[in-house]
Amino acid sequence: MSESILKIAGLKVAYGGIKAVKGIDLEVNRGELVTLIGANGAGKTTTLKAITGTLPSGKVEGTISYKGQPMGSVKSHQLVERKLAMVPEGRGVFTRMTIRENLLMGAYTRNDNAAIEADIEKWYAVFPRLKERSEQLAGTLSGGEQQMLAMARALMCHPELLLLDEPSMGLAPIMVEKIFEVIRDVSKQGITILLVEQNAKLALQAAHRGYVMDSGSIIMSGNADDMLHDPRVKAAYLGEEA
Repeated sequence: MSESILKIAGLKVAYGGIKAVKGIDLEVNRGELVTLIGANGAGKTTTLKAITGTLPSGKVEGTISYKGQPMGSVKSHQLVERKLAMVPEGRGVFTRMTIRENLLMGAYTRNDNAAIEADIEKWYAVFPRLKERSEQLAGTLSGGEQQMLAMARALMCHPELLLLDEPSMGLAPIMVEKIFEVIRDVSKQGITILLVEQNAKLALQAAHRGYVMDSGSIIMSGNADDMLHDPRVKAAYLGEEA
């Protein structure tokens, strides 16, 4: 039996009278790449923010457990120390810092300097554009380059669980291809990933399992390959005839 690293039970999030998430259950096992797909406004990002405790407002109910421990009392800034990292929608790089400084910020909980330098070189090898521009301010990078940087920065803390929120949003097709190549490679290294993504086809092709979210509820879940060929998913999310 696989070990659960993230377990969500009965999660509800409400903003005033608006119910953004309506009692969902979701589980991610260690070593899995699980994707949460759905249309814009389905509640996917709200779910990630509930996990990380970064909702600006809103009433949250239900339980979220990470590595068997409830997350209720954990502050969002303590998550990196617990090896949970998130690449937020919109990337969230430190625009007035260089690429190298951004990567060092990703390793701020570590003090193994030689290993930190080795990791910087490792991600420079994966993303050569970052190495070419290592002393450039992150705010001057293209959207795709910022996405590369945000992913590399998150991976600098050696996460046991990586949350990715819409990594392909707004990127050129060739850059989307590169980002998904890296997501698959990171998964093969054994890092557990929860991927929120509007590009359902690419997400399901990369994932082991998937959940479909609609209007704040989970309406389908299962093996990703099965879902990729499910007529309902094809019709609603892949733009194909059922």
